[in-house]
Amino acid sequence: MASKKIGWIGLGNMGTPMVKNLLKAGFEVTVYNRTAAKAAPLQEAGAKLAVSPAALWEVAEIIITMVADDAALQQIHQGAEGLLAGARSGATVIDMSTVSPATSRELAAKLAAKGVNYLDAPVAGSVKPAELGQLVIMVGGKKEVYESAVPIFEKLGKAQFYLGQQGAGNNAKLAINTLLAFNMQGLAESVLFASEHGISPEAMLGIIGESALANAITKMKTANILQANYQPAFALKHLAKDLRLAQGQGLHTPGGEAMHDSYQQALAQGWGEKDISAIFPFLMGEKA
Repeated sequence: MASKKIGWIGLGNMGTPMVKNLLKAGFEVTVYNRTAAKAAPLQEAGAKLAVSPAALWEVAEIIITMVADDAALQQIHQGAEGLLAGARSGATVIDMSTVSPATSRELAAKLAAKGVNYLDAPVAGSVKPAELGQLVIMVGGKKEVYESAVPIFEKLGKAQFYLGQQGAGNNAKLAINTLLAFNMQGLAESVLFASEHGISPEAMLGIIGESALANAITKMKTANILQANYQPAFALKHLAKDLRLAQGQGLHTPGGEAMHDSYQQALAQGWGEKDISAIFPFLMGEKA
């Protein structure tokens, strides 16, 4: 059974609701975030606050990280106050961020030298699934470490998959986000083509929603497009980053390369802070 005492680093759109679910499930959670003010609502819900990543080792044997990218993950491990300082033999770090497999393998090796286990366990799902504890969790690392963490995963997601060696979870996440890019780009291109031939977005999205081509993401993003509401549930900059990571891992298919280029262009034109559904106004030639 996983320890009931958990350290958590990263209180963004995903991290905060995930911590709330652990608190509701009876885990004792101590959090660290570079912007300490973000921890205030969680403190009201029962979380404790640590002054540094390294300080979490004083209160927890399992530390979970959920940060924006490779650079942020490296930063919280390095230095006198990072996770590599004061690491406890027999403890576990679980990274649920979307980062490169190479970063996971590098950090896993450094932690292993101190007797610390490491799992890469990124998630599929955005803010609402995080709030509902309905994420899909993809895990790489030692199987026995994964099995000990399952009670935690069960409070955060609806399904968890053990995929093998270190970095396997990262690769699965890059694969599913490549499919996410296809879904959003395809939806936008279909609506754009229809619009150019006199069929309104509302009508075309209605057709798609009733067809065999409808899926959870197309239905979820229909309102965004119709209302021109691009407040981010999952920011376009993050998907652009994930496609860069996938390309770095060898993504070479014609469609994959086209998706990569399209999202990098949208990012360059200022759409990065908007929702991934903003690929639609980008393709329409609108200004961010």
